[in-house]
Amino acid sequence: MPRAEDGHEEDAFATVRPSKRRQTIGQVLPCKECGAVMWEQDDVRGEVHCSSCGLIAEENIIDYSAEWTNHGDGVDRSRVGAPMTMSLSDKGLNTTIDRRDIRGARGRRLGIAGSGQRDWNRRAVIDERTKTRRSGQRSLVKALQFIRDRGGLPPSLVEEAASLYRKAAKKGIVTGRSIAGVSAACTYLSAREAGLPRPIEEIAESFQVNEKELKRTIRLVARELGTHRINGPDEYLEVFASRLGLPAKIHGEAAELWEQLSRVDDWQGKKPAGIAGMLLYVSSREGGHPRTQSEVCKVAGVSEVTLRGLLHTLENVQFVLSRMKN
Repeated sequence: MPRAEDGHEEDAFATVRPSKRRQTIGQVLPCKECGAVMWEQDDVRGEVHCSSCGLIAEENIIDYSAEWTNHGDGVDRSRVGAPMTMSLSDKGLNTTIDRRDIRGARGRRLGIAGSGQRDWNRRAVIDERTKTRRSGQRSLVKALQFIRDRGGLPPSLVEEAASLYRKAAKKGIVTGRSIAGVSAACTYLSAREAGLPRPIEEIAESFQVNEKELKRTIRLVARELGTHRINGPDEYLEVFASRLGLPAKIHGEAAELWEQLSRVDDWQGKKPAGIAGMLLYVSSREGGHPRTQSEVCKVAGVSEVTLRGLLHTLENVQFVLSRMKN
């Protein structure tokens, strides 16, 4: 055993991870080619080779040791437990006493008496109440449930929306406002930041909140949290074309049309969803798959008067572009 300078014994394996200590090299006999006993094990390739002549004696070795890989930001390399999730109030780190644990797949008792079942249920109720004793914790549980059940977002965006809500709650934005309204605003902003915008009308209907109040909350949350990404009409084209049942060709023609029209500043201040509906209306009419103004307006969330106004703006823009070419 090696000794340190101060005279105390030093553990030779102190800096070696446990998985390395348990590994052994299967070759103990001399090499068949050179006769040396200098075996080395390559954990990446799963091979044992002679370091003298390079002869590969074993391959496809099974590593029976633990996998000490750290997927987090800390120094702990353990792989115990599920990953942390922001969409749960306790981030998925607390244990839960589930009533289903005392019953089998068909709802039958698993060898427990009636008094034992009552005690189990009582412990489950106490466990649930101790986790949501504070009002802020109860509000967080309700808000995250809104985001998961009504947001209609993919799992990655659910995590982003939950993170935005936690930041909004920490800044005091939730105080004095409805939980559903703030969670709806966070859902809208997370989708907008990811380049997958959702119409405000759709979010308001899903969360059952007032549309005008939702817009006010969205502006407040965006200002406080610094989420100011602006969406363009091209980001609405795919979802609107799908809802209108238009082929991919019409979607491509609408995208090309917007690429030409976006060079003019006449579209400043216009609703991006309305512009996307106008582009699909024009492209579908010219491409042989016409849709009525009422169908397009229902999908885009604008009135027919707004759509006709955008069509008039399109004529002016096309006239300006033709003069620029000449």
